[in-house]
Amino acid sequence: MIETRDVVLPHGVTLSCRVAGPEGAPVLVFVHGFPEAAFVWDGLLAHFAGRYRCVAPNLRGYERSTTPAGVEPYRAKHLVADLRALVLAFGSRAAAVVAHDWGGAVAWTFAATCPDLLERLVIVNSPHPAVFQRELVNNPAQQAASAYMNDFCEPDAEHRLQADDFAQLWTLFAGMGATDTSRPGGGWMTEAVRDQYRAVWSAGLTGPLNYYRASPLRPPTAPGSAVRTLTLAAEAVTVRVPVHVVWGEADTALPPSLLDGLEAFVPQLTIARVPGATHWIVHEQPARVAAEIEAALAA
Repeated sequence: MIETRDVVLPHGVTLSCRVAGPEGAPVLVFVHGFPEAAFVWDGLLAHFAGRYRCVAPNLRGYERSTTPAGVEPYRAKHLVADLRALVLAFGSRAAAVVAHDWGGAVAWTFAATCPDLLERLVIVNSPHPAVFQRELVNNPAQQAASAYMNDFCEPDAEHRLQADDFAQLWTLFAGMGATDTSRPGGGWMTEAVRDQYRAVWSAGLTGPLNYYRASPLRPPTAPGSAVRTLTLAAEAVTVRVPVHVVWGEADTALPPSLLDGLEAFVPQLTIARVPGATHWIVHEQPARVAAEIEAALAA
């Protein structure tokens, strides 16, 4: 049974969480991306709740979680501080952090800078920051695939994304087969699931979009763009805990080239490539994702 709980963190941020499993059991933390929310992990919470204390937060800015004003509170250091405090709120260490998309962006840095707080990391279609920077600077195909990130930073982005019942947001899913029942794994975007997304988006899009506005990791638009001049210190991007990466290879926004060279930053790395799966693999192949997490936990 999944319960909802508001977790008040010591630094004043409250995260609305979905929680399942027995107190005192090893902790699994599931971290969502954009434009999703904690509910997307419900199937995995139900799967693991018999053996683990499962926690899926709505990140700051999402749903009922604290939504600070302005862009600066959405910089990486604040997001990592939230995750660190959340793990400590449920115990001294997580058996694993499982993260997708923007949640993965936070989790990569968390694992690199707080290795004592997790035993392992499971990443689902979320690029390592150093590899992502390399591709954004040097790969025209990645620049084109990520062009939407700059669009999301425009002042009118909220208005555009809210228009016509969030029409533009639905295309993020439909473009990768979410409504196509003839496609393997497709057709998962039912009307009931749409209502779950509408409820989250109706709570506000400014917080989620501020993640993009606060980050230098987006396609360069000029010679002096921040992504070109950013220096990532080795200690901030080298992950010393075991990492298992699950990658849907049909992700049109984050192609498999983002796996190239990853081992330079992750000494204990395993990768599961899933042909035909897209960025939305958690919805398309939940049993496969659960099996990959099981394998990581057993390793």
